[in-house]
Amino acid sequence: MHNAHVRISPSEAYEMMRVGDVLILDVRSQDEFNDGHIYGAVLLPEDEIRERAFDVIISKSQTVLLYCRSGRRSDNAARALSEMGFLYVFDFGGILDWPYEVITTDGGG
Repeated sequence: MHNAHVRISPSEAYEMMRVGDVLILDVRSQDEFNDGHIYGAVLLPEDEIRERAFDVIISKSQTVLLYCRSGRRSDNAARALSEMGFLYVFDFGGILDWPYEVITTDGGG
């Protein structure tokens, strides 16, 4: 069976974050991440997915939720993870559509 990622809504993603043990991946750039990201998200830029996925995701059966700015990079990243054999990959699109809280990372000065 071919693994396929699933597109979900921000509210579905929020509910999964609230109730489950999930990994939230932000696949944007470091600067975008610093400007504002979802609480608990781990930065893994889209162009590093294939090289670094196994450094960040503990197992192929871990539930992974991905987002980017508008949804294009998260779609590409989710497709790559599915091709790499990750089983539970959910793309909830762009942070532009995220109606919940975001946090910023202060650069420290």
